Amino acid sequence: MPLLSSCYLPGIYAEDHSIDVPLDWRGTSPAALAGAEQDESSALAMEGAAEKPNPAFVGKSIKLFYRVLCSPENVGRDLPLIVFLQGGPGGACPRPLSPQSDGWIEEALRHFRVVLPDQRGCGRSSRVDGARIAAVGAEALAQGADPARRQADYLKRFLADSIIRDFEYLRLTEFGGRKWVTLGQSYGGFLTLANLSTFPEGVAASFTCGGIPHVPASAAEVYAHTFPRMAAKTRAYYERYPEDETRVSLVADRLAAGDVLLPDGSPFSVRRLQLVGGGLGMKPAPERLHALFDVAFGDGDGSCDDALAAAGGDASHVRLFGGFLDQVQSMTSSYASPLYWTLQEFIYADGTLDEPIGWAAAREAAGRSEFSEGARPLMLFAEAMFPWMFKEDPSLKPFAPAMDVLMADTEFGHLYDQDQLARNEVPLQAAVYYDDAYVDSGLQLDTLSRVGASHAWVTNEFEHDGLHGSVVFKHLYEEALNRGDLAGVK
Repeated sequence: MPLLSSCYLPGIYAEDHSIDVPLDWRGTSPAALAGAEQDESSALAMEGAAEKPNPAFVGKSIKLFYRVLCSPENVGRDLPLIVFLQGGPGGACPRPLSPQSDGWIEEALRHFRVVLPDQRGCGRSSRVDGARIAAVGAEALAQGADPARRQADYLKRFLADSIIRDFEYLRLTEFGGRKWVTLGQSYGGFLTLANLSTFPEGVAASFTCGGIPHVPASAAEVYAHTFPRMAAKTRAYYERYPEDETRVSLVADRLAAGDVLLPDGSPFSVRRLQLVGGGLGMKPAPERLHALFDVAFGDGDGSCDDALAAAGGDASHVRLFGGFLDQVQSMTSSYASPLYWTLQEFIYADGTLDEPIGWAAAREAAGRSEFSEGARPLMLFAEAMFPWMFKEDPSLKPFAPAMDVLMADTEFGHLYDQDQLARNEVPLQAAVYYDDAYVDSGLQLDTLSRVGASHAWVTNEFEHDGLHGSVVFKHLYEEALNRGDLAGVK
């Protein structure tokens, strides 16, 4: 197990590691590459190994970074393993400052060694950013190939079918093929079902939080369910802080006049303002937004009346505070995780699609007048991507040519084997948040009704980020323990 470094954090001993994995897993399998004597009976595992890799990617590898945590008193003890399947897409694993800084970790450290892999393209795992995708296009151009097509094919290698193969290879090579427990947050639940479809033999038990995809998958179906919830979350925010409805409207009226730029030079438009609602499915999102708009205006006492008075009663001349603009840029740009928006709708692509995804969220928004830029009160988007983001956000512009190709594609990696899931024997305990703004609870429960050995805990006490408190994982762990579902965890 190659060790890069180790350190002690308050209450945590951490080791950093890195291994090489193929850029394109097609044409081989984790077991074959690891030289493991393992019968990969899953149809999806055999299908992936039988597919031909992209000639442009043959022989190329990328780095998979992972961190292993245990409590200081357990250093050297042979504890069971739990691997964290991070949400996203495009998100790195947490960097805990202490066991309490991310609530589930404190409970997990009591029972497990915790494995935190950065999914390919994220964190320290061969990060994909604008410079990297531009280099892929430049290489294709030098070889006489279509740069946008090459970039699109490259990005497809960073979806769930590749991620779960990375993790299976990690399990086989660095952890001796031991079964591990998986914990999936949000998109990590999508990875969980893909893993149970393809490599169930490596999993002793699974937990998911707010992350069971609908199977069969459909981006259009997801947004048809979640857009009404986005509107409901926005209205609830305005009901809790009525003055913010007026503040948001005044900011929107100022932006509608044009000529406002964010610190990085990108245009600050009404539609960019609507993206600040991205966290509305989390706690305490209304309070964060209230604090944001509390410092929106640059004149007087910060009230709408003073801001308008200083502008001579003309909303188009209201001065927005530079600190507010800086916060908006931080909340709505993609410098830290460009794959989040780039891959957002393609996490719903499973195998051969009946029709291209074709900007599913944008199509849904276009049919809902309450989300128009001119509507007041202004509705905020809780999680949605749009074509204009790849023209206006400097961190996303390099991905624009590939996005045009991907949105017209119908061929993606096959993720879910419904027959395998129906006969699944790996205990699966799922936290389903009834009011989830991102992953519809009804669709989650429909899927779980067709997954063997699955159990749902439905609650409205938590939002989508409930795992990061101290209650959710402890509850799931104790339910599984008392049911006997962890009897095989060693």
